[in-house]
Amino acid sequence: MNLHQLRFVREAVRQNFNLTEAAKALFTSQPGVSKAIIELEEELGVDIFSRHGKRIRGLTEPGRAVLKSVEAIMQEIEGLKRIGNEFAAQDSGSFTIATTHTQARYSLPKVVQAFTQKFPKVRLSLLQGNPRQVADMVLMGQADLAIATESIANVDGLISLPCYQWEHLVVVPHEHPLLKSKSITLEELAAYPLITYDSAFTGRNKIDHAFTLRNLKPDVLLEAIDADVIKTYVELGLGVGIIAGMAFDTERDRNLRAIPAGHLFGTNVSRVALKQGAYLRSYVFTFIELLTPTLNRKLVEQVLSGEKDMYEL
Repeated sequence: MNLHQLRFVREAVRQNFNLTEAAKALFTSQPGVSKAIIELEEELGVDIFSRHGKRIRGLTEPGRAVLKSVEAIMQEIEGLKRIGNEFAAQDSGSFTIATTHTQARYSLPKVVQAFTQKFPKVRLSLLQGNPRQVADMVLMGQADLAIATESIANVDGLISLPCYQWEHLVVVPHEHPLLKSKSITLEELAAYPLITYDSAFTGRNKIDHAFTLRNLKPDVLLEAIDADVIKTYVELGLGVGIIAGMAFDTERDRNLRAIPAGHLFGTNVSRVALKQGAYLRSYVFTFIELLTPTLNRKLVEQVLSGEKDMYEL
């Protein structure tokens, strides 16, 4: 048994059981990959893959168990490599953050600016997606950490920690009738066409749940992944917007007025998620500390080591 065989098994699964594509990804030959996998199966005494003729079609039941062990082994090996890299270069390397548009656009700019000033040799990348997608990016090793709302809190294989709380705002043009209400109600909101987030983003489930509890069916005219898009259509008078509080700036959004809506939709929590068992370079801990003062390296390391329930906002 050798590491090449383990890499071939993992890559075959990643390439949807296409050995030709797996060989290309690993810069080797397809016959070599096939032979190595067969030799591993013979050594283990089980079939890892189900086959139709010479083509592999999927994982067998023991193959799924083998793959789980392969992933764990390869993660440990990659962690060893990162340890070596860190001690060779403490202040340089690459760092990839997976996050949603709202976090990237409104919450992270100042944090990223402070981080790049502190670590100018680190190549920083931002990947965007919905909460499920950014969680998968961390699980697949495409990103070092994910930042999104609480929907990433219960993803298998990830450890997540709360960063900060926020509430939704209702945004309307100047002179809108809702501005006359001392404390707007869901019934008042439901009387207008609504413009808000796509169902996969930024606490939308709490918005829907609040209306459902009151047996209200609001007219959601437009859904978007971008608060700037929501605000643009509100400015055009197409409806009332519901956005994350962090997405409103009184100077930038002078054509709009904001109405607090925490009493309607509750409090949301943005979280940072890390792959369970991952080895993190020093500057990743520094980034987390810049993101939220309530977290520090010691606390994050304790949670990664298994003390998952020791910290909540």
